[in-house]
Amino acid sequence: MSGSGQFDFDKEVDRTTSCSDKWDKYKGTDILPMWVADSDFQSPPAVIDALQERVAHGVFGYTHASNTLTDIFVKRMAERYNWHIEPEWIVYLSGLVCGLNIAARALSEEGQTIISPSPIYPPFISSAKFAERPLVKAPVVLRKGRWLPDLDEAEKQLKAKGGLLQMCNPLNPGGTVYRKEELEETLAFAEKHDLLVCSDEIHCDLILDGDLKHIPFASVNERAAQRSVTLMAPSKTFNIAGLGASIAIIPNPNIRARFNKVKRGIVPGVNVLAFTAAEAAYQHGEAWLQEQLCYLAGHRDLLMREINALPYLKLEHIEATYLAWIDCSELPVDNPHRFFEEAGVGLSPGLDFGNRKFVRLNFGCTRKTLEEALRRMKAAVARLD
Repeated sequence: MSGSGQFDFDKEVDRTTSCSDKWDKYKGTDILPMWVADSDFQSPPAVIDALQERVAHGVFGYTHASNTLTDIFVKRMAERYNWHIEPEWIVYLSGLVCGLNIAARALSEEGQTIISPSPIYPPFISSAKFAERPLVKAPVVLRKGRWLPDLDEAEKQLKAKGGLLQMCNPLNPGGTVYRKEELEETLAFAEKHDLLVCSDEIHCDLILDGDLKHIPFASVNERAAQRSVTLMAPSKTFNIAGLGASIAIIPNPNIRARFNKVKRGIVPGVNVLAFTAAEAAYQHGEAWLQEQLCYLAGHRDLLMREINALPYLKLEHIEATYLAWIDCSELPVDNPHRFFEEAGVGLSPGLDFGNRKFVRLNFGCTRKTLEEALRRMKAAVARLD
């Protein structure tokens, strides 16, 4: 909980007048918006200060990343993950979703398969559709209380070698943090089937268990690096998603050239305020991040206790992210999303991810909001008895 720290995560910020996608969805209703993955926390003060200073400059022409931002990011990868990257590996993007779509087109050829976990964050599935590539789903299953894609099941569906394997680490939804041996198994699968790998690691900074560490897929060994595109961003970490600054790390020069060729002339450059926010966040946001992680871990623990104390619902341990993947398969209703929405809690429907018997709850909110959402959910479930 906040209160003892430097930053106030309990602060209620009115987002109803800010053209917020999250809050405007239920505008004029008594439904708490707990769906799309942005948080309700004000960004770190250093980010706000840097933006105000840059706005005061008053000129907002075409721009590029500063050497300082690149140096900070290279240093961050080395210090946090023992991953030593080169500046020329970095491709800046105006969003992570466009990175997924570029990778789908650039890292697979016409007729080649894209393999994706399922259930998964919807842009994984749509990227294959937009690229007009056949999609093979690797069903995400429980293994000792952790959600992981079953690559053996995916293998049964493959008809030829080549194509793209999509990863999400930490997993969204599910919150699983991949262990090194799991990454090595993924690499072995990719090598066996001659697959390139796009790893979405946008939630890598939001590890809630202190004994776990994020391991980038490309850092496992040189073989992994040379067949991979890694996507990262400060957006979820520091709640600056609306500014649009993401990073692709591509060690292999041929893959990087293919990626840039597809990107050229279609994906706009990153804007000056996004670069400003990213640099300030990475350079000065660590204390804020650590307090946020403690606050979110408290939310996670509350959710685990409250949801698993209810009949019909089940929530597995969330290792990372502020997104709870709640199993409603025993709930005696046809549409769990609509059921909770009618109770005043606006969650993400599991169908969007690939399983209609689940809902995803965004707990990147104040404790007051979370407690009210849980109160409404408990009351709704109690009315079923």
